Amino acid sequence: MPGTVLLLAASPVGRGRLVDAASVLPVLAAVPPAVLAGTDTANVVELADPLEPQAVLTRLRAAATAPGPLTLFVTGQLQLDRRQRLPHLALARTTPATVRYTGLPWHWLREELRLRPPGSTTLVADLHADPESWAWLGANPLDCGRTTAVYGRIAPPRGRRTVAAPTYMKAVATILRSGSRPPVDQLHQAAVTRVTADGEVGDLLLPQHLVPAQQQWPVPAPAGTGQQPVVAPGAAFVQPPPLPAPAGGAEPHAVAGAPAAVPAARPPAPGASPDPHTAISAAVKDGRHREADELAAQWERQARDAYGDGSDQALHWAEVRADLAMFAGDAERSCRTWLTVAEARLAAGQPADAPAVEAAVDRAHHQWGRIGDPARARELGPALAELRRRVPGRREGALDDVRGRLRDLQTQA
Repeated sequence: MPGTVLLLAASPVGRGRLVDAASVLPVLAAVPPAVLAGTDTANVVELADPLEPQAVLTRLRAAATAPGPLTLFVTGQLQLDRRQRLPHLALARTTPATVRYTGLPWHWLREELRLRPPGSTTLVADLHADPESWAWLGANPLDCGRTTAVYGRIAPPRGRRTVAAPTYMKAVATILRSGSRPPVDQLHQAAVTRVTADGEVGDLLLPQHLVPAQQQWPVPAPAGTGQQPVVAPGAAFVQPPPLPAPAGGAEPHAVAGAPAAVPAARPPAPGASPDPHTAISAAVKDGRHREADELAAQWERQARDAYGDGSDQALHWAEVRADLAMFAGDAERSCRTWLTVAEARLAAGQPADAPAVEAAVDRAHHQWGRIGDPARARELGPALAELRRRVPGRREGALDDVRGRLRDLQTQA
Protein backbone atom coordinates (compact mmCIF):
# COMPACT_ATOMS: atom_id res chain seq x y z
CA MET A 1 0.00 0.00 0.00
CA PRO A 2 1.39 3.47 -0.85
CA GLY A 3 2.59 5.60 2.00
CA THR A 4 2.04 9.29 2.68
CA VAL A 5 4.74 11.77 3.69
CA LEU A 6 4.14 15.29 5.02
CA LEU A 7 7.15 17.61 5.03
CA LEU A 8 6.40 20.64 7.22
CA ALA A 9 9.04 23.32 7.82
CA ALA A 10 7.89 26.53 9.48
CA SER A 11 9.42 29.45 11.35
CA PRO A 12 8.57 33.15 11.68
CA VAL A 13 9.88 35.76 9.31
CA GLY A 14 11.96 38.44 11.01
CA ARG A 15 13.54 38.81 14.42
CA GLY A 16 11.44 36.09 16.04
CA ARG A 17 13.03 33.34 13.97
CA LEU A 18 14.98 30.80 16.05
CA VAL A 19 15.70 28.25 13.32
CA ASP A 20 16.00 28.35 9.55
CA ALA A 21 13.47 25.55 9.22
CA ALA A 22 12.91 25.69 5.48
CA SER A 23 16.62 25.17 4.76
CA VAL A 24 16.14 21.44 5.35
CA LEU A 25 13.48 21.00 2.67
CA PRO A 26 15.84 20.84 -0.35
CA VAL A 27 17.75 18.05 1.38
CA LEU A 28 14.58 16.13 2.26
CA ALA A 29 13.12 16.72 -1.19
CA ALA A 30 16.17 15.06 -2.72
CA VAL A 31 15.29 11.81 -0.94
CA PRO A 32 13.14 9.43 -3.05
CA PRO A 33 9.54 9.40 -1.76
CA ALA A 34 9.59 5.64 -1.18
CA VAL A 35 12.67 6.03 1.04
CA LEU A 36 11.04 8.84 3.03
CA ALA A 37 7.97 6.70 3.63
CA GLY A 38 9.61 3.30 3.96
CA THR A 39 7.09 1.89 1.43
CA ASP A 40 7.27 0.80 -2.19
CA THR A 41 5.58 4.01 -3.35
CA ALA A 42 4.56 7.21 -1.59
CA ASN A 43 2.82 10.55 -1.99
CA VAL A 44 4.71 13.55 -0.63
CA VAL A 45 3.16 16.84 0.50
CA GLU A 46 5.55 19.73 1.20
CA LEU A 47 4.71 22.84 3.24
CA ALA A 48 7.45 25.48 3.33
CA ASP A 49 6.96 28.41 5.74
CA PRO A 50 3.14 28.33 5.51
CA LEU A 51 1.22 31.46 6.48
CA GLU A 52 -2.14 30.23 7.77
CA PRO A 53 -2.76 27.57 10.44
CA GLN A 54 -6.03 26.56 8.77
CA ALA A 55 -4.17 25.79 5.54
CA VAL A 56 -1.76 23.56 7.45
CA LEU A 57 -4.67 21.88 9.21
CA THR A 58 -6.32 21.10 5.87
CA ARG A 59 -3.18 19.39 4.56
CA LEU A 60 -2.62 17.62 7.87
CA ARG A 61 -6.19 16.33 7.92
CA ALA A 62 -5.91 15.01 4.38
CA ALA A 63 -2.67 13.22 5.23
CA ALA A 64 -4.12 11.77 8.45
CA THR A 65 -7.11 10.25 6.64
CA ALA A 66 -5.03 8.73 3.83
CA PRO A 67 -4.76 4.93 3.92
CA GLY A 68 -1.40 3.30 4.49
CA PRO A 69 1.59 4.40 6.58
CA LEU A 70 2.00 8.09 7.35
CA THR A 71 5.34 9.74 8.10
CA LEU A 72 5.58 13.37 9.18
CA PHE A 73 8.84 15.32 9.12
CA VAL A 74 8.24 18.48 11.16
CA THR A 75 10.88 21.19 11.52
CA GLY A 76 10.29 24.48 13.29
CA GLN A 77 10.01 26.28 16.59
CA LEU A 78 7.72 26.05 19.58
CA GLN A 79 6.06 29.08 21.19
CA LEU A 80 3.42 29.40 23.91
CA ASP A 81 0.33 31.53 23.50
CA ARG A 82 0.06 34.13 26.23
CA ARG A 83 -3.52 33.32 27.19
CA GLN A 84 -3.67 29.54 27.59
CA ARG A 85 0.07 28.80 27.78
CA LEU A 86 -0.25 26.03 25.20
CA PRO A 87 2.49 25.07 22.71
CA HIS A 88 2.15 26.12 19.07
CA LEU A 89 4.28 25.52 16.02
CA ALA A 90 5.19 29.05 14.92
CA LEU A 91 4.34 29.87 11.30
CA ALA A 92 5.65 32.60 9.01
CA ARG A 93 3.47 35.40 10.47
CA THR A 94 3.74 34.32 14.10
CA THR A 95 4.89 36.80 16.73
CA PRO A 96 4.83 36.37 20.54
CA ALA A 97 1.70 38.52 20.68
CA THR A 98 -0.20 36.75 17.88
CA VAL A 99 0.84 33.11 18.30
CA ARG A 100 -2.67 32.09 19.43
CA TYR A 101 -4.09 33.07 16.04
CA THR A 102 -1.14 32.75 13.66
CA GLY A 103 0.55 29.59 14.98
CA LEU A 104 -0.48 25.96 14.62
CA PRO A 105 -1.69 24.64 18.02
CA TRP A 106 0.22 21.47 18.79
CA HIS A 107 -2.96 19.78 19.99
CA TRP A 108 -4.39 20.11 16.47
CA LEU A 109 -1.68 17.76 15.26
CA ARG A 110 -2.41 15.32 18.08
CA GLU A 111 -6.15 15.43 17.43
CA GLU A 112 -5.81 14.73 13.71
CA LEU A 113 -3.59 11.70 14.34
CA ARG A 114 -5.47 10.17 17.24
CA LEU A 115 -7.70 7.77 15.28
CA ARG A 116 -5.02 6.42 12.99
CA PRO A 117 -4.32 2.68 13.43
CA PRO A 118 -1.52 1.95 15.90
CA GLY A 119 1.80 1.36 14.20
CA SER A 120 0.87 3.31 11.06
CA THR A 121 2.10 6.78 12.04
CA THR A 122 5.62 8.11 12.62
CA LEU A 123 6.55 11.67 13.55
CA VAL A 124 10.15 12.80 13.08
CA ALA A 125 10.64 16.25 14.62
CA ASP A 126 13.41 18.82 14.86
CA LEU A 127 12.05 21.59 17.06
CA HIS A 128 13.62 24.64 18.68
CA ALA A 129 12.02 26.15 21.77
CA ASP A 130 11.97 29.75 22.87
CA PRO A 131 12.74 30.41 26.57
CA GLU A 132 9.08 30.25 27.67
CA SER A 133 8.44 27.01 25.78
CA TRP A 134 11.65 25.48 27.11
CA ALA A 135 10.60 26.23 30.69
CA TRP A 136 7.11 24.83 29.99
CA LEU A 137 8.59 21.59 28.62
CA GLY A 138 10.34 21.04 31.93
CA ALA A 139 6.99 20.25 33.55
CA ASN A 140 4.69 19.31 30.68
CA PRO A 141 4.71 16.60 28.01
CA LEU A 142 4.55 17.52 24.34
CA ASP A 143 1.75 15.04 23.74
CA CYS A 144 1.73 13.56 20.23
CA GLY A 145 -0.99 10.95 20.76
CA ARG A 146 -0.96 7.43 22.08
CA THR A 147 -0.61 5.69 18.70
CA THR A 148 2.11 7.85 17.10
CA ALA A 149 5.76 6.79 17.19
CA VAL A 150 7.82 9.92 17.88
CA TYR A 151 11.51 10.52 17.18
CA GLY A 152 13.62 13.64 17.07
CA ARG A 153 14.87 16.41 19.29
CA ILE A 154 13.82 19.67 20.91
CA ALA A 155 16.68 22.16 21.11
CA PRO A 156 16.92 24.81 23.84
CA PRO A 157 17.22 28.54 23.05
CA ARG A 158 20.60 29.28 21.45
CA GLY A 159 20.63 33.05 21.92
CA ARG A 160 18.51 36.00 20.87
CA ARG A 161 20.48 36.88 17.76
CA THR A 162 21.31 33.36 16.66
CA VAL A 163 19.30 31.60 13.98
CA ALA A 164 20.01 27.91 14.40
CA ALA A 165 20.18 25.28 11.70
CA PRO A 166 17.93 22.16 11.80
CA THR A 167 20.98 19.92 12.15
CA TYR A 168 19.08 16.87 13.41
CA MET A 169 16.67 16.86 10.46
CA LYS A 170 19.51 17.54 8.02
CA ALA A 171 21.34 14.53 9.48
CA VAL A 172 18.20 12.41 8.98
CA ALA A 173 17.88 13.62 5.38
CA THR A 174 21.56 13.03 4.65
CA ILE A 175 21.36 9.46 5.89
CA LEU A 176 18.23 8.81 3.82
CA ARG A 177 19.82 10.29 0.69
CA SER A 178 22.09 7.27 0.60
CA GLY A 179 19.05 5.41 -0.74
CA SER A 180 18.62 3.01 2.17
CA ARG A 181 16.09 3.44 4.96
CA PRO A 182 17.11 1.83 8.24
CA PRO A 183 14.46 1.18 10.89
CA VAL A 184 13.40 4.51 12.29
CA ASP A 185 14.93 3.88 15.73
CA GLN A 186 18.30 3.22 14.09
CA LEU A 187 17.85 6.26 11.85
CA HIS A 188 17.18 8.35 14.96
CA GLN A 189 20.26 7.04 16.74
CA ALA A 190 22.48 7.68 13.73
CA ALA A 191 21.20 11.25 13.44
CA VAL A 192 21.71 11.88 17.16
CA THR A 193 25.26 10.59 16.86
CA ARG A 194 25.99 13.04 14.04
CA VAL A 195 24.47 15.98 15.90
CA THR A 196 26.38 15.11 19.07
CA ALA A 197 29.62 14.82 17.11
CA ASP A 198 29.04 18.37 15.87
CA GLY A 199 29.06 19.57 19.46
CA GLU A 200 25.35 20.23 20.05
CA VAL A 201 24.30 19.31 23.58
CA GLY A 202 21.39 20.00 25.87
CA ASP A 203 18.65 18.79 23.55
CA LEU A 204 15.60 16.84 24.63
CA LEU A 205 15.45 13.69 22.53
CA LEU A 206 12.18 12.12 21.40
CA PRO A 207 12.34 8.34 21.01
CA GLN A 208 9.39 6.13 20.26
CA HIS A 209 6.31 6.69 22.43
CA LEU A 210 8.16 9.22 24.59
CA VAL A 211 7.67 12.91 25.18
CA PRO A 212 9.70 15.53 27.11
CA ALA A 213 9.20 15.78 30.87
CA GLN A 214 11.22 15.92 34.08
CA GLN A 215 12.06 12.24 34.26
CA GLN A 216 14.49 9.71 32.86
CA TRP A 217 13.84 7.63 29.78
CA PRO A 218 15.70 4.90 27.91
CA VAL A 219 16.72 5.50 24.32
CA PRO A 220 16.35 2.10 22.57
CA ALA A 221 19.62 0.75 21.23
CA PRO A 222 19.77 -0.24 17.54
CA ALA A 223 18.12 -3.61 16.99
CA GLY A 224 20.42 -6.58 16.98
CA THR A 225 23.39 -4.78 18.53
CA GLY A 226 23.04 -6.27 21.98
CA GLN A 227 23.84 -2.85 23.47
CA GLN A 228 22.20 -1.64 26.63
CA PRO A 229 19.79 1.28 26.27
CA VAL A 230 21.31 4.72 26.73
CA VAL A 231 19.69 6.75 29.50
CA ALA A 232 19.24 10.45 28.81
CA PRO A 233 17.32 13.24 30.58
CA GLY A 234 14.05 14.46 29.34
CA ALA A 235 10.91 12.36 28.91
CA ALA A 236 8.16 10.18 30.29
CA PHE A 237 5.78 7.64 28.84
CA VAL A 238 2.60 8.97 27.30
CA GLN A 239 -0.23 8.12 29.69
CA PRO A 240 -3.73 8.03 28.19
CA PRO A 241 -6.70 7.82 30.57
CA PRO A 242 -7.24 4.27 31.82
CA LEU A 243 -10.19 2.39 30.34
CA PRO A 244 -12.69 0.47 32.44
CA ALA A 245 -12.66 -3.31 32.56
CA PRO A 246 -15.14 -4.99 30.21
CA ALA A 247 -18.38 -6.32 31.52
CA GLY A 248 -18.33 -9.87 32.79
CA GLY A 249 -15.08 -9.71 34.70
CA ALA A 250 -12.79 -10.52 31.79
CA GLU A 251 -9.09 -10.34 32.56
CA PRO A 252 -7.39 -7.15 31.35
CA HIS A 253 -4.56 -7.28 28.84
CA ALA A 254 -1.54 -4.99 29.10
CA VAL A 255 -0.81 -2.33 26.49
CA ALA A 256 2.71 -0.95 26.20
CA GLY A 257 2.98 2.64 27.37
CA ALA A 258 -0.33 2.71 29.28
CA PRO A 259 -0.30 3.59 33.00
CA ALA A 260 -2.83 0.89 33.81
CA ALA A 261 -4.01 -2.33 32.27
CA VAL A 262 -6.20 -1.72 29.23
CA PRO A 263 -8.65 -4.50 28.43
CA ALA A 264 -9.68 -5.67 25.02
CA ALA A 265 -13.23 -5.07 23.85
CA ARG A 266 -13.42 -8.75 22.97
CA PRO A 267 -11.02 -11.65 23.52
CA PRO A 268 -8.12 -10.97 21.15
CA ALA A 269 -6.98 -13.55 18.65
CA PRO A 270 -3.47 -14.97 19.14
CA GLY A 271 -0.94 -12.27 18.30
CA ALA A 272 -3.63 -9.58 17.93
CA SER A 273 -3.38 -6.22 19.65
CA PRO A 274 -5.61 -5.95 22.75
CA ASP A 275 -6.20 -2.22 22.24
CA PRO A 276 -9.88 -1.65 21.29
CA HIS A 277 -8.84 1.27 19.08
CA THR A 278 -7.06 -1.24 16.84
CA ALA A 279 -10.21 -3.30 16.31
CA ILE A 280 -12.24 -0.15 15.66
CA SER A 281 -9.73 1.19 13.14
CA ALA A 282 -9.67 -2.16 11.36
CA ALA A 283 -13.47 -2.19 11.11
CA VAL A 284 -13.50 1.32 9.63
CA LYS A 285 -10.80 0.40 7.14
CA ASP A 286 -12.88 -2.60 6.02
CA GLY A 287 -16.03 -0.50 5.70
CA ARG A 288 -17.72 -2.16 8.71
CA HIS A 289 -18.90 1.17 10.10
CA ARG A 290 -21.83 -0.16 12.13
CA GLU A 291 -19.60 -2.71 13.84
CA ALA A 292 -17.05 -0.02 14.65
CA ASP A 293 -19.73 2.20 16.21
CA GLU A 294 -21.20 -0.66 18.23
CA LEU A 295 -17.76 -1.48 19.60
CA ALA A 296 -17.10 2.15 20.55
CA ALA A 297 -20.59 2.41 22.07
CA GLN A 298 -19.84 -0.61 24.27
CA TRP A 299 -16.72 1.11 25.60
CA GLU A 300 -18.59 4.38 26.07
CA ARG A 301 -21.24 2.66 28.20
CA GLN A 302 -18.58 0.98 30.32
CA ALA A 303 -16.74 4.27 30.77
CA ARG A 304 -19.95 6.02 31.83
CA ASP A 305 -20.72 3.28 34.35
CA ALA A 306 -17.20 3.31 35.76
CA TYR A 307 -16.33 7.02 35.71
CA GLY A 308 -19.51 9.04 35.11
CA ASP A 309 -21.19 10.70 32.15
CA GLY A 310 -18.91 13.75 32.09
CA SER A 311 -15.64 11.92 32.65
CA ASP A 312 -12.73 12.22 30.25
CA GLN A 313 -12.96 8.48 29.62
CA ALA A 314 -16.63 8.62 28.59
CA LEU A 315 -16.15 11.79 26.52
CA HIS A 316 -13.19 10.19 24.75
CA TRP A 317 -15.44 7.41 23.46
CA ALA A 318 -18.17 9.88 22.52
CA GLU A 319 -15.57 11.73 20.44
CA VAL A 320 -14.51 8.47 18.83
CA ARG A 321 -18.12 7.80 17.87
CA ALA A 322 -18.44 11.29 16.41
CA ASP A 323 -15.44 10.62 14.20
CA LEU A 324 -16.79 7.20 13.27
CA ALA A 325 -20.02 8.83 12.09
CA MET A 326 -17.94 11.17 9.94
CA PHE A 327 -16.06 8.24 8.42
CA ALA A 328 -19.40 6.55 7.71
CA GLY A 329 -20.61 9.66 5.89
CA ASP A 330 -23.29 10.47 8.49
CA ALA A 331 -22.63 14.19 8.99
CA GLU A 332 -25.83 14.74 10.96
CA ARG A 333 -25.00 12.12 13.59
CA SER A 334 -21.42 13.33 13.79
CA CYS A 335 -22.58 16.93 14.30
CA ARG A 336 -25.09 15.93 16.99
CA THR A 337 -22.44 13.96 18.86
CA TRP A 338 -19.89 16.77 18.74
CA LEU A 339 -22.53 19.21 20.00
CA THR A 340 -23.26 16.85 22.90
CA VAL A 341 -19.55 16.53 23.71
CA ALA A 342 -19.08 20.31 23.70
CA GLU A 343 -22.08 20.86 25.96
CA ALA A 344 -20.85 18.15 28.34
CA ARG A 345 -17.40 19.72 28.59
CA LEU A 346 -18.84 23.16 29.24
CA ALA A 347 -21.24 21.72 31.84
CA ALA A 348 -18.27 20.09 33.56
CA GLY A 349 -16.72 23.53 34.05
CA GLN A 350 -14.22 23.53 31.21
CA PRO A 351 -13.62 27.06 29.88
CA ALA A 352 -14.88 28.08 26.46
CA ASP A 353 -11.34 28.47 25.15
CA ALA A 354 -10.15 25.06 26.36
CA PRO A 355 -8.64 23.13 23.43
CA ALA A 356 -11.03 20.19 23.82
CA VAL A 357 -14.08 22.48 23.89
CA GLU A 358 -12.94 24.50 20.87
CA ALA A 359 -12.14 21.31 18.97
CA ALA A 360 -15.60 19.85 19.66
CA VAL A 361 -17.41 22.98 18.47
CA ASP A 362 -15.16 23.35 15.42
CA ARG A 363 -15.84 19.75 14.42
CA ALA A 364 -19.59 20.15 14.99
CA HIS A 365 -19.52 23.26 12.78
CA HIS A 366 -17.58 21.43 10.07
CA GLN A 367 -19.98 18.49 10.04
CA TRP A 368 -23.04 20.76 10.13
CA GLY A 369 -21.84 22.30 6.88
CA ARG A 370 -21.83 18.83 5.30
CA ILE A 371 -25.45 17.95 6.15
CA GLY A 372 -27.27 17.64 2.85
CA ASP A 373 -30.83 17.65 4.16
CA PRO A 374 -31.89 21.30 4.73
CA ALA A 375 -34.49 20.31 7.32
CA ARG A 376 -31.92 18.44 9.40
CA ALA A 377 -29.45 21.32 9.12
CA ARG A 378 -32.16 23.81 10.20
CA GLU A 379 -32.91 21.63 13.22
CA LEU A 380 -29.31 21.62 14.44
CA GLY A 381 -28.44 25.18 13.42
CA PRO A 382 -29.80 27.06 16.48
CA ALA A 383 -27.95 24.79 18.91
CA LEU A 384 -24.73 25.29 16.97
CA ALA A 385 -25.27 29.06 16.84
CA GLU A 386 -25.74 29.18 20.61
CA LEU A 387 -22.56 27.17 21.11
CA ARG A 388 -20.70 29.41 18.66
CA ARG A 389 -21.82 32.42 20.68
CA ARG A 390 -20.23 30.89 23.77
CA VAL A 391 -17.27 29.31 21.97
CA PRO A 392 -16.28 31.58 19.07
CA GLY A 393 -13.08 29.60 18.41
CA ARG A 394 -10.01 30.90 16.65
CA ARG A 395 -11.42 31.45 13.19
CA GLU A 396 -12.91 34.91 12.75
CA GLY A 397 -16.51 35.07 11.58
CA ALA A 398 -17.50 31.55 12.69
CA LEU A 399 -20.71 32.72 14.38
CA ASP A 400 -21.58 34.93 11.40
CA ASP A 401 -21.10 31.93 9.13
CA VAL A 402 -23.61 29.86 11.12
CA ARG A 403 -26.15 32.69 11.21
CA GLY A 404 -25.76 33.35 7.49
CA ARG A 405 -26.30 29.73 6.53
CA LEU A 406 -29.28 29.51 8.87
CA ARG A 407 -30.88 32.46 7.06
CA ASP A 408 -30.27 30.73 3.73
CA LEU A 409 -31.80 27.52 5.06
CA GLN A 410 -34.88 29.37 6.30
CA THR A 411 -35.53 30.69 2.80
CA GLN A 412 -35.50 27.08 1.56
CA ALA A 413 -38.20 26.01 4.01
